[in-house]
Amino acid sequence: MAEKETGRVEAFSDGVFAIAITLLILEIKVPKLSHDISPAALAAALLDLWPSYVAFLLSFFAILIMWINHHGLFNMVRRVNPGFLYANGFLLLLVSFVPFPTSVLADYLDGRALNTAAAFYCGTFIFISIGYNLIWQCMVRGDLLQHGISTAHVRKITLAYRYGMAVYVLATITALFSGYAGLGMNLSLWVLWAVLGYRPSPTAS
Repeated sequence: MAEKETGRVEAFSDGVFAIAITLLILEIKVPKLSHDISPAALAAALLDLWPSYVAFLLSFFAILIMWINHHGLFNMVRRVNPGFLYANGFLLLLVSFVPFPTSVLADYLDGRALNTAAAFYCGTFIFISIGYNLIWQCMVRGDLLQHGISTAHVRKITLAYRYGMAVYVLATITALFSGYAGLGMNLSLWVLWAVLGYRPSPTAS
């Protein structure tokens, strides 16, 4: 029964991740030009969409990495409770929101409002980080983890999540003064989330 419950929650969550990552492409609009324009003019118009390409790629890989980490968490949970469900719902709310700051970033990436757009984008990941921390704390404190996971493994993930939130806060503040620097700090966490291992580590006897 517990496996069936976790499977249903993960399947629903996967659907939300899939929809959010698909909606990102809607930000890239086809240039509205005359059909008798020259090939060079169309090429130039397509190149002018570079902010949309950049924003799309940033958020595509961000959501992909979020999904991989979400899957890692579900490999460690043996059952769910109401707190876990609400925490997971909060995270999915934020995942579905990502296309909006992506669109804002695409519109202002090459303009004077870059810093504000970048701070708004980075700030979104503060709340996403809160969502992951809530899920993780529900798993640890609610006795939802699989049996036999070592204390050291739990501590490693706890510290990684706390560190990640701190970096997201710093990236958001930095973006207010330098949009590109803030985005760079935000992206640097991809390395942490990409290599953070969720495979249960047996408890030392």
